[in-house]
Amino acid sequence: MGDPPYYATIFTTQLSGDLEGYDETADRMAELVGGYDGYLGMYSARGLDGFGITVCYWRSEEDIAAWRADLDHREAQGEGRDRFYSEYTVEVARVDRAIEFQRPD
Repeated sequence: MGDPPYYATIFTTQLSGDLEGYDETADRMAELVGGYDGYLGMYSARGLDGFGITVCYWRSEEDIAAWRADLDHREAQGEGRDRFYSEYTVEVARVDRAIEFQRPD
């Protein structure tokens, strides 16, 4: 991600039963966000029960605001509320310290 400080948006979701088009929408958003200025990376995981966590890393809060205002992203947000998710939360956090470990080969 780079050296702190940077920001993280933490998106936790519970999928609903109406998932037609969900994978395509998620793939489109992942591709779109990757081209945004200030985007540093993303990790995502989903359990068999439909609960998911996606963490996106950003250089600044202004970069997060620009992504939040993107028209395609706003359309996907509406689909999420109307169909894909039964509930979700979005949290924004500043990362002041990061510790990394990688086992040598």
